[in-house]
Amino acid sequence: MYRIISASNDTYITDKIINNRYRATDANVGQAGTLDLFKLYNESTLSGEEKPVELSRILIKFDYSSISQMFNEGKIDISDASFKTQIKLHDVYGGQTTPSNFKCIVFPLAKSFDEGAGYDIGNFSDLDATNFVTASYSNSTINKWSLPGAMKSGSLTDIATIDVMTSGTLDASLGSESLCFEQYFKTGEEDLEIDVTKIVSASIKSLIPNKGFLVAFSGSYEKDQKSYFVKRFASRNSAKTGIRPKLIVSFDDSINDNHQNFVFDYTGSLYLSNQVRGELKNAKSGPAKLDTAAGENCMILKISTGSFQKTFSVSQAMRGENRIEGLYSSSFAISSFGSLSDHIQTSGSITFDEVWSSSDEAVTFLSSSFAIKKNNISQINLSQTSYHVKAINLNDRYMRSEIARIRVFIESKDREVAYTKKPFNKKSQVYEKMYFRVRDTVSGDIIIPFKNQNNSTKLSSDSNGMYYDFYMDSLPSGKTYIFDYLIEINGYDNVITDAASKFIVV
Repeated sequence: MYRIISASNDTYITDKIINNRYRATDANVGQAGTLDLFKLYNESTLSGEEKPVELSRILIKFDYSSISQMFNEGKIDISDASFKTQIKLHDVYGGQTTPSNFKCIVFPLAKSFDEGAGYDIGNFSDLDATNFVTASYSNSTINKWSLPGAMKSGSLTDIATIDVMTSGTLDASLGSESLCFEQYFKTGEEDLEIDVTKIVSASIKSLIPNKGFLVAFSGSYEKDQKSYFVKRFASRNSAKTGIRPKLIVSFDDSINDNHQNFVFDYTGSLYLSNQVRGELKNAKSGPAKLDTAAGENCMILKISTGSFQKTFSVSQAMRGENRIEGLYSSSFAISSFGSLSDHIQTSGSITFDEVWSSSDEAVTFLSSSFAIKKNNISQINLSQTSYHVKAINLNDRYMRSEIARIRVFIESKDREVAYTKKPFNKKSQVYEKMYFRVRDTVSGDIIIPFKNQNNSTKLSSDSNGMYYDFYMDSLPSGKTYIFDYLIEINGYDNVITDAASKFIVV
């Protein structure tokens, strides 16, 4: 699962000196197209100040409600190692005055802020609630920063009296830990990409209130005797929608069912689903209300062929540490040695009957069959092949509110051709390591990359082939996109484009 969440509020605050006469501490730029981060040392004059310093600091907030919903529905596990959240701000300046060799730091805010309606970034003449002195305005009350510029920092326990949190105890076993994160900018033209998983996870668990984030130059850079002007990012009001601020949420929610590619001597997994009116529901294992198959070892699976029979335990499938309602799995290996050996050597595969039933075998949930194949042993041939990929149910138009389950047919060009006189349903091949990405078809920009580090763009497989779920609200509307695919085979990356499968998000 790879989902992009747009910023709900952003702005920057500054005490810039205007015309060497006064500081614009009451200025608001909430509707500006950029988020400007700068520091000027002794660049202006101001009566009563020697070597004045002028600063800006960025404020940004993301709505976590969609993450909380996925968590509450068991679609993600925020404690799982694959769960990651990252703030990404896109650089939009890259000019000759862009500073280099500096660090930015990100803090969770302890106070709420208003975005404001100002947009003047020349004279900073627009006034509104969020500025260098004021955080917000609510119920006829002006809520000021504890120190101008949101400068007062402290521990989570001091949240009522500070502006930003620098440390706190989120896990009693770990004690107090840092809540701020840094990134080094060598050329100054890099995007800001900072992992904030710790903060987002804590907010979902109600350990930290979601007030947003503050982005600033790291402490030593705000205090040294140098100027840094200007590091500029696109804001959520940027005309170019693809580079607006984003919170990237990723999680490995892939499911690998081996009904189509089970191999002797190697562990594979079989899955069973129970759907009621189109929704996954736990199966009933008896007449009583509480007779529901749930948890660990709640069913059994028998596989047999001739006189050969094996029984395996079945548990409710896991997604991280969460059980998936209505989905069950069993993992096991079948040896190619022993009583099955001669048959395997002759035929290359054996079809087994599979019977899923309650633990006491009083209720049979499914009787079916599947084939286990002999593993491919041959003279060494590690040459790459080409592939044919087709998204077989992709629509040409989607609403941003849609969650699409994309079905993918894939086969290698060297797949054995089956000749038949009658029409038949040709099934997709299944690959263990297959990933998707999204490109803008006009600009060629990669909107969502292949993420094989935490498998967040990994395709799942079931008895019908390969698929993945995609959240259309991750893409800006009004543009046309295309999916690319990557298959990892023997250490090689094979990238395939389904050129005919283009779609627009509206």
